Amino acid sequence: MIKTSTGHRILILWGIVLLAGTALAAEPADVEKFVKARIEIGEMMTNYFQGGERFKEGQRPSPEQMKQMGDDINAKLSKVLAKYDLTVEEYRKRGPEIFGDDAAVKGFLSAHPDLKQRYDALPLDRMGRGGSTGRGY
Repeated sequence: MIKTSTGHRILILWGIVLLAGTALAAEPADVEKFVKARIEIGEMMTNYFQGGERFKEGQRPSPEQMKQMGDDINAKLSKVLAKYDLTVEEYRKRGPEIFGDDAAVKGFLSAHPDLKQRYDALPLDRMGRGGSTGRGY
């Protein structure tokens, strides 16, 4: 009787674990949206800072320039995300969940070699890896 009860408990626990894992898995449509958005944002940000011509070498921007840059980047970011029916807030909130599902992201990219090439070219050390999205990109 004890063995049967223990066996049932183990089965129930495994069922809960499997259901929780399935519930936490990112939806394929969301993975596609977020990966495509990250690619476009990464390319935009790379182009934005390309060459460092905005300021003299070694010179930091003033607080006013930093505010202007922040506003400009947020406007561009909002425009890119709008193409994917996302807001900056939603992208930052859900990004760790979506990009944290490494199997789903890799699965999507393996099915789309053109996007995988662009994704792999991104400076993810600045954008964040895995569950982290760096500054939200």
